[in-house]
Amino acid sequence: MLIDERFEVETPEGAMLSLSLAGPVTRAMAYGIDLILRLIIFAVLAIVLSLLGKMGIGLLLIIGFALEWFYPTLFEALRHGQTPGKKAMGIAVVHANGSPLSFNGSLIRNLLRTADAFPLFYLLGFVTTLSSPRYQRLGDMAANTLVVHIEKTETTSTQHNGPANPPDWPLSSQDQLALLAFHERQGQFSEARQQELAQLAFPELSPPLALQRLRSVTRYLIEGAQ
Repeated sequence: MLIDERFEVETPEGAMLSLSLAGPVTRAMAYGIDLILRLIIFAVLAIVLSLLGKMGIGLLLIIGFALEWFYPTLFEALRHGQTPGKKAMGIAVVHANGSPLSFNGSLIRNLLRTADAFPLFYLLGFVTTLSSPRYQRLGDMAANTLVVHIEKTETTSTQHNGPANPPDWPLSSQDQLALLAFHERQGQFSEARQQELAQLAFPELSPPLALQRLRSVTRYLIEGAQ
């Protein structure tokens, strides 16, 4: 397979989501930003804790361990798959089906960073990422995760304003993920494509009415979560 920057994900409802995969250069830059931030934090704390003598050195070693292992995991799990470096570069970690990154997924991919770093300077991870059709390092393969670009798209106010109506069927977790994905990415699709996707949910309606209905249900879901 040839490496492709786009990755298509089919939702259980049959809608196709297109994800833009982040390559090794962007990911390396994000890692560099995070590394600099961790070094700054460590240096500041080292100066402060040096005043405590041996106890300060012990605390500093514990903090260094936490920064190395829990800094990326906690940020990714609690901040929608983004560390400060990833956010600065406009990328995020998601599961391969397009769903938000879970804590277990973040933990697995970061525990295997040691293997990716072998033998020096993340050489194995870099080679693995280049050879993977989905730009996955070993940790991503084990956790079944992807690093994708967060695409900012402009949408018209008519897509966000309007009535918010509840769905006429019980929303499953997969339904909610599909609706949220549509809301975030609808600006990437033409009006005709949006109508085509909307008819998957409301085949009994005409394309324009199906899209109007889908947007109202999406607004209902988003407003209910706020």
